[in-house]
Amino acid sequence: GGLVLNDEIRVTIAAHACLLLLRLSHNYYRNVETVIVYPSTLVAPRRKPGFFEVSLEPLEENYPIVGEAFQQGPVIIVWDAALQGGRQSESGHNVVYHEFAHKLDMLDGAADGTPPLKDRAKYRDWIKTFSHEYLRLRRDTEKGRQTFLDAYGATNEAEFFAVATEHFFEQPLIMEKNAPELYRRLREYYGQDPASRFRQNNCAV
Repeated sequence: GGLVLNDEIRVTIAAHACLLLLRLSHNYYRNVETVIVYPSTLVAPRRKPGFFEVSLEPLEENYPIVGEAFQQGPVIIVWDAALQGGRQSESGHNVVYHEFAHKLDMLDGAADGTPPLKDRAKYRDWIKTFSHEYLRLRRDTEKGRQTFLDAYGATNEAEFFAVATEHFFEQPLIMEKNAPELYRRLREYYGQDPASRFRQNNCAV
């Protein structure tokens, strides 16, 4: 069935996407020309690898998607998932944060988990921290250990950054406690301290 694009959909997606840019330049979304919204989870055929590309996943399987971001193309958001993420704001799962984090990562032309940093001197610290935490998540996932980060982040470095962004904004106190250096790098990048906001809100209750 068709989805009627109303103000609730527009505002929900735009508000979550813009939260990432609260202390960044709006120009960081210069490559976001179109946002395509589907009503519910899509099942897409698995893409065949290129001639020189190695695929580690079975090609015959289809896979469900709730969002997708393209280097030179649109951002796809499934409304059911976006709405759930908005209503469960401390779950650590937010498809809008996730897909728009990918667009930030792609700004330098590569989806590699390292977005362009304002200070070139920060790259060494970023790579050191993110490599350490990414490999830790991969080890924990392979051994079946429970982690505070979603296991999907162990897929590759790009997915790790997107997943880490979700948890940074939705579960900042947990990240700050369990991965303080990771939290610090994301705080420096986004120019925000959501853990401080969470503490203030809890004190005000």
